[in-house]
Order: sequence, then structure tokens, then C-alpha cells
Amino acid sequence: MQPPAVTVLGAGLVGVATAWLLLNRGYPVCLIDPAGAGEQAAEAGTRAALGLLMAQVYRRSSGRGWRLRQRSLQLWQQWSDQLAQQGSALPFRPGLLQLASEPQELEQQQRLVQERSAKGFPLRLLSQEELVQLRPQVPEGALGGLLSPLDGQLDPIASRQLLLQDALSRGLELVSDRAEAIGASSGADRWQVQLASGPRLQTPWLLVCAGLASAALLEPLGHQRPLAPVLGQALELQLPAGCDAELWPGSVLWQGINLVPRPGRRLWLGATLEPDLVAGACGDPAALEALRQLQGHAPDWLRAATPLRQWQGLRARPVGRPAPLLEALEPGLLLLSGHYRNGVLLAPASAEWAADQIAAGP
Repeated sequence: MQPPAVTVLGAGLVGVATAWLLLNRGYPVCLIDPAGAGEQAAEAGTRAALGLLMAQVYRRSSGRGWRLRQRSLQLWQQWSDQLAQQGSALPFRPGLLQLASEPQELEQQQRLVQERSAKGFPLRLLSQEELVQLRPQVPEGALGGLLSPLDGQLDPIASRQLLLQDALSRGLELVSDRAEAIGASSGADRWQVQLASGPRLQTPWLLVCAGLASAALLEPLGHQRPLAPVLGQALELQLPAGCDAELWPGSVLWQGINLVPRPGRRLWLGATLEPDLVAGACGDPAALEALRQLQGHAPDWLRAATPLRQWQGLRARPVGRPAPLLEALEPGLLLLSGHYRNGVLLAPASAEWAADQIAAGP
């Protein structure tokens, strides 16, 4: 039997990853996004992400969040291997170092290493003495650190573009338009999409991966899934001569701030958490400065770094429901949104969930 066609709304990393996986499984896919193959809007959630993959250091050891994180980490590796065989490579940097700034946090790290080591996870603790030896120097207030060699960081913009280009080579139909409304249809094509340019597209399967725009599309159908915007600001810095963060054993997390080494002695620093800001709003300069100063703990080399650019984006946080929203709302209508701060990490597992739902049928 011919696999049913699937329409995906939203070409952020989650939407593109879902379209890519479905194409790999033989489904005809239409991807709709105003930006098309170009750069997404400045407020898009993917643009707010720095791409840290925090799976094996996740505090919980059971439940949906744990399972999604572990499966996603496995899938990212599988996808990377598949793309490498085709001559491409996902921009993944292994290693994640979480620094402890308080005794309670250090104790939690110690318990987590004991628990995960018994299950075969290669986590290990770095002592304060070992951290002092790292160059460039990490914040002096670090009491210890939890190193996860299999977690790491994935460049979200470059990964999205790579998956999108590979999907286009596999026959992806990409529609550069905005979905203004969705509604039920009759016959085998159960759903229709009203495009801003006028046409209506019909499809048997409709996947809503439109981030913050998802709530407005679903509300007329009676599905209340409110999403709150949380703005994140980030910086790219040029580090001083002789200072290269790529010498670290991975990306560094300090008091909720991500420090991501980049080629050419550069560093990504982010991201702020600024709730209740809407598209087009500017982030708080004070929040950006606190980020720049690591909440007052920035080493001298970081204070001497030169800002190259700053950017911001809006994350979609579910209101009254746990993130992410992975729901079969009606036959043929799936919701994949509200990933909040883990859209990059959870994109593969979200895509697999949607593919499994379609394979099982309405």
C-alpha cells in the first residue's frame, strides 16, 4: 500500500527532523513554513537554542522525560552515522561539564554519579583541584564538576539546515507560506490547511510543529494548549589570544548559563530566561549583562573577550502541562510543540513518536 501523505507545519528543528525521519520511512511529506528553506524569523525557538544535549546528566531516572532524553541521544548518534555515510556530518561536540557552585549541588552530583555508574553510564566527578588545572580557567567558585562524555552540544542552526537539505534531496515538498488556519475535511484527506496566499491544502495526516503559533491554530478546533513565550538572549564572544575554550572536555554549564566552545577561539554564551515577552520585544539589557558577567563570576579572560554578535529567540513553554506537548489530538492530527528549553535534544524522539503514531494508523 502507498504510505499516506503527511503535512508538517513549522520548519524549526523539530519540524524538519520529523519531516526528515518520515521521508526516510517512505512517507511523502509536505513541509509548510513562511521562511521556506531560508533563515527562520528572529524570534523562532530554534534561534534561541545553543543546542546542549543533557540526557545522561538528567536528574530523574524514570518517567517520560527520562525516556525521551535517552532515546533522543541514541537517535542523534544513529542519524549522525547515517548522514556521515552519505558524506555529511552533524556538528556535534561531545562532552558536557556541569559545575557545582554550592555544596548541595556537589552532593547531588556525587549521588548521581554513584547511581548512574551502577547502570553503566560513564559519568565522573572532577575535583576542585582538577578544575583549577583547566584552561581557560573556569569560574573560581566551582566546588567540583560532573563530566558526561556522551552528552554534548549540537549546533541547532547548522543541524536544521543539513537535515533540511537532505530531506529536499529525498523529495520533500517545501511550501514557503504561512498556515493561517487548519480544519477538518471529508474523505481520506481528513485535514486541510488554509495558506496565507489563498490555496487550501488537504492531507490525511497533519502535524503541528509550529512552536508558539501552534496554540492559535488549534484553539478554533476546541483544543486549548496555551504556550507562554520565554525569551532567551545569547552572545558570541571572541576570546583573547592564547585562550581557546575548545581545550575544555566539553561545553560548560555554570548556574544555568551555557558556555559553548566554538572554532576560532570563539565562545557562545547563553541563554537568558525572560518570560512573558512577545515577538519583536527586546530583551532586558541588564539580563544580558548579567549573562556576560556570569552573574558576577566571570574569569578575567571572559571579561576581556570581545562581543561579536548577540541574538535572541522565543521558547514555547506549555502552560499547565509538562514539556513537550506530544499529543494525538484527533485522528490524523498530531501536536509536537512546547519543547521549551529542550527542542534540540528532544527533536529525534519527538519525530520518532510521530512516525510511530502514523504507522499505527488513525
